[in-house]
Amino acid sequence: MTDLILFSPSGVVARPPVLRLAARRLAGLGFDVGLDAAALARHQRFAGDDDVRLAAVHRVARSAPSVAMATRGGYGLSRLLDAIDWPLLARAATAGTRWVGHSDFSVLQLGLLAHTGAASWAGPMATDDFGRSDDDGGVDDVTAGCFAEAMSGELEAVGFRTETGFDGLQTRGLLWGGNLTMLCSLLGTRHLPAPARVKGGVLFLEDINEHPYRVERMLLQLAQTGVLQSQRAVLLGDFGRVRASPLDRGYRLRTALAHLRSRLKVPLLTGLPFGHISTKLSLPVGRRVSLVVNGRDVLLGW
Repeated sequence: MTDLILFSPSGVVARPPVLRLAARRLAGLGFDVGLDAAALARHQRFAGDDDVRLAAVHRVARSAPSVAMATRGGYGLSRLLDAIDWPLLARAATAGTRWVGHSDFSVLQLGLLAHTGAASWAGPMATDDFGRSDDDGGVDDVTAGCFAEAMSGELEAVGFRTETGFDGLQTRGLLWGGNLTMLCSLLGTRHLPAPARVKGGVLFLEDINEHPYRVERMLLQLAQTGVLQSQRAVLLGDFGRVRASPLDRGYRLRTALAHLRSRLKVPLLTGLPFGHISTKLSLPVGRRVSLVVNGRDVLLGW
């Protein structure tokens, strides 16, 4: 049985029963689930103070489980980046640990890639994906199935539908990315992968509660720093929960993307099932992938 540890490196778990439900559901998928000793710690909005959360990250790394899944995102890992023992986390990854999460967890995954080159998995988290009540939809079958296959090593490719206009696109590159806001927060720091490491890569991005103009502004920042132009392709996931402004007058994410496409040569593909949504894929951050588009069908393999 595959051992899986749930730990809290970021925001507080507001409702412990939700985490316990997630643990039972993950056990139902065949995992031997354990809770880190500080998984339910509380300090202000965080799952324990910085020292508690840093100790949790290092404790999980030393135990080197098959799967290390974040309980939730929120905010908190940015405070820890300068103190994380990156070689320790990389040794766990080399021993077989799959670090899994998204949202705030993106900065740990990008830092791990930047400092050590070790791979991780962008994927579900405990409370949001496996702790959702049945009245709110329960566990998404695609999310659960994709995650279970990824953690067993059986998953070799994922597919999705995109817009027209990319038929025939074929490329290869290092898959990297995550939450757009968190990635931009690393620009100019030593925790973002060096340009040489991700040049010619396949970048995936998602975000939530960000107005289209903010998404456009962050994408322009990536373009103006040369990140976007150096990629073979950019895959855009979900950018939901946006409130329209009366000033928008037809301005939408699609119009923002149209503006960006008019200025960039790199293909921007929408439709990736990833982000703060119930149906999400599990994606290997830091591994080389192949990308093939047939009509509107996209196949991402590794």
